[in-house]
Amino acid sequence: MTAVTERPTPPGHDEELAEQVKRQARRATLKSLGSSLLTFALTLIAVVVMWQAVLWVSDLSPYVAKGPVDVWNFFFVEEDAAENRAEIASNLAVTLRDAAIGFAAGLLLALLGAIGFRLSKGFEHAVMPLALLLRSVPLIAFAPVIIMIFGREFMTVAVMGGIVVLFPALVNIAFGLKQASEQTLEVVQVYGGSPMKQLTTVALPASLPAFFAAVRVSVPGAITGALLAEWLATGEGIGGAINGYSTSAKFDELWASVVVVTGVSLVLYNLVQIIENTVLTRMGMHPSKRV
Repeated sequence: MTAVTERPTPPGHDEELAEQVKRQARRATLKSLGSSLLTFALTLIAVVVMWQAVLWVSDLSPYVAKGPVDVWNFFFVEEDAAENRAEIASNLAVTLRDAAIGFAAGLLLALLGAIGFRLSKGFEHAVMPLALLLRSVPLIAFAPVIIMIFGREFMTVAVMGGIVVLFPALVNIAFGLKQASEQTLEVVQVYGGSPMKQLTTVALPASLPAFFAAVRVSVPGAITGALLAEWLATGEGIGGAINGYSTSAKFDELWASVVVVTGVSLVLYNLVQIIENTVLTRMGMHPSKRV
């Protein structure tokens, strides 16, 4: 029999291959980042165009309805533009703080709940109806009870924001945890891995796309929850200020506040999407940008 000799690997071949893979990963990441930034820019342009088009079509009074130029003048052209910016920025800082509280509370509960669903069907059957109840009943109907129990401070903001964030994040993360490969889970089990080991080594990494989707949905939801809590309970931030502006006919301040909070929501949403695309592309998990 003729002995089969293995052809030796050329020196430096492995290093060259690794470098080539890294270059491809960098190119894919930069392409994903560029695509996300372009999408963000087009979204902002579309929002401004639609805003102005609605004002033209509806033919509202310029005293009440303010356009992009009016808001720009309010922030940068009028004599008291600096004071205007400072006032809106101060309210926005409070709203972002409140939104961060609700975001953290809701997303943490959603993650823990989804993990509980993965580990125990009984827990899922017990908790999901409660989550559906919180989703189906308007938050404004719960608000008096929440305020009565927790007062008008930190806890009410956390509870209201958490309720808005909880259900969509819970559904997304729970769905993602169920997408783990059964064959891979069985391999971990064959080697003596516990359900928790299957969760941490297989299910959680596989759920990253769904987790990022949950975060994207939760960002505007948390801001909405913060505005609602401020309007109904604390009277602070953008939510409380808008209520005051509308009753005192301060329409410049009202529109400027709405534009700022909308713009911040778009920026944060697209920032999460950029991070998502970059991370998933680097990990080879992006459905349209695999390397």
